[in-house]
Amino acid sequence: MIYIYNDYGGTHTTSLAAAYHLNKLPTNRKLTKEEILNVDYFNKLKTSDMGKLIFHGIDDKGNHVYTIGRGASKVVAPSLINLTTLLQEKFNMNEKVIYSNTSPTVPLAMTLGGLLSRRLKIDFIGVPLLVMGAKQCCNKINQLVNNTKEAATSKNDTLIVLDNKGS
Repeated sequence: MIYIYNDYGGTHTTSLAAAYHLNKLPTNRKLTKEEILNVDYFNKLKTSDMGKLIFHGIDDKGNHVYTIGRGASKVVAPSLINLTTLLQEKFNMNEKVIYSNTSPTVPLAMTLGGLLSRRLKIDFIGVPLLVMGAKQCCNKINQLVNNTKEAATSKNDTLIVLDNKGS
């Protein structure tokens, strides 16, 4: 299976989701500032990285975990989904692919922190807001990852798209 966590920037909630998925973060408590800032790719990607699939690792079941930032584009996710369908149907790719949107977990503090840190390069304000936001949403992200894994194993479809609006 291939898991692809996606959101606007691809560097905050997606990175946390990938880290939870790969059992790199504790799940029984709120994260510390150090744990958040040490997550691979957390607050490290640039605008030029949007649209790039970022490999995070292989989970304990042998599944590949990726993230992608969609940016403001409304066509990135549909294009990837259509490409996946094409590969599965025309080229007999039998790999199950799960797209999971982490955007519904993003709190206001993280949105503002990302804007200030990534876009405006004002880290002394942006990074504390990102950490605050990550602490606010870490339980939601962990639950989203658990729901994503459950959907992947409970559905027989080879393509699963989770918008996670109810998360």
